[in-house]
Amino acid sequence: MNSTQEQDRYFMQQALDEAALAEQLDEVPIGAVVVYKGEIVGRGHNLRETSNDPTTHAEMIAIRQAAQALDSWRLLDCTLYVTLEPCVMCMGAIILARIPNLVFGCRDPRVGAVGSIYNLAEDERFNHRVAVQEGVLEQECSTQLKNFFQRLRARNKARKLVQE
Repeated sequence: MNSTQEQDRYFMQQALDEAALAEQLDEVPIGAVVVYKGEIVGRGHNLRETSNDPTTHAEMIAIRQAAQALDSWRLLDCTLYVTLEPCVMCMGAIILARIPNLVFGCRDPRVGAVGSIYNLAEDERFNHRVAVQEGVLEQECSTQLKNFFQRLRARNKARKLVQE
């Protein structure tokens, strides 16, 4: 394994750790980190349920934090690592922040905007393209989400039985 692959795995593990923080809050376990020159400058995990704010996706939080840390809305020379393929909103933020590199773990066939439903990363109508690498720690990212939703369905089924 070369150093780039090792680095990608390391930072994706950091995103998985963020996702675990979301899960502790009963949030969908998605995590993200923004990396600049080998250092994490932004971290985020889903907080939609906690904040009652539909924009508090992991990517959005990490991007806001990185912009503050770098004192610039242009996140040039950064890489965003996220456990799940970004949605349309998050891809819009990635493009607007001029983030040149995106690495994600697993696809989101329901709302993914990097090839699953749309591919905004390569859309020539935008003035910025995003280089994408997918599948880093894919199994770990996918398993974390699948296990969360299995537990959620089981908990909801148990609640329903108690109410009957």
